[in-house]
Amino acid sequence: MGELVDRDQEHLNLLKLSYYIMAGTTGFFSLFAVLYIGLGALFASGVLPSTPNDAGNTRIMGLIFLSIGLVVMLISVAITFLTYWAGRCLRDRRHRTFCVVIACLSCLHVPFGTAIGVCTIIVLGRPSVRALFEAPPAA
Repeated sequence: MGELVDRDQEHLNLLKLSYYIMAGTTGFFSLFAVLYIGLGALFASGVLPSTPNDAGNTRIMGLIFLSIGLVVMLISVAITFLTYWAGRCLRDRRHRTFCVVIACLSCLHVPFGTAIGVCTIIVLGRPSVRALFEAPPAA
C-alpha cells in the first residue's frame, strides 16, 4: 500500500509541475495581446498621420484593436491564474473537483494541455488519490 501512495504522490507532484509550466507559458503568450493594445491605442489616439477623410475610420479601427487586445488579455490572464491555482490545489491536495474541471478545460490547449488534462483526469480518478484529497490537511 505504501508503494501505491508513493506513486500517487509522485504523479501529483509531476502534474503540479506541469500545471505551473503551462501557466507560465500561457502567461507569456498572453503578452502578445499587448501588441494589439498598443497598436489600437496608437490608431485611436490619432498619432499616426492619416488623410482627413480616413481619420474617423482609423480611430474606429484603433478602438476595435484596443478592445480585442483587452478582451484577449483578460481571458488569458484568467486562464493563467486558474491553471496556476490548479497546480497549487494539486500541491496542497485540496479542491479535487476544481482540479478535474480545470483538467477538462486544459484539454482545449492542444497538444500539451490535452495530455496534461487527460493524465490529470486519470490520476484524480483513482480511489487512492481521492483518499489523499479527502484526508484532513497535515498541520
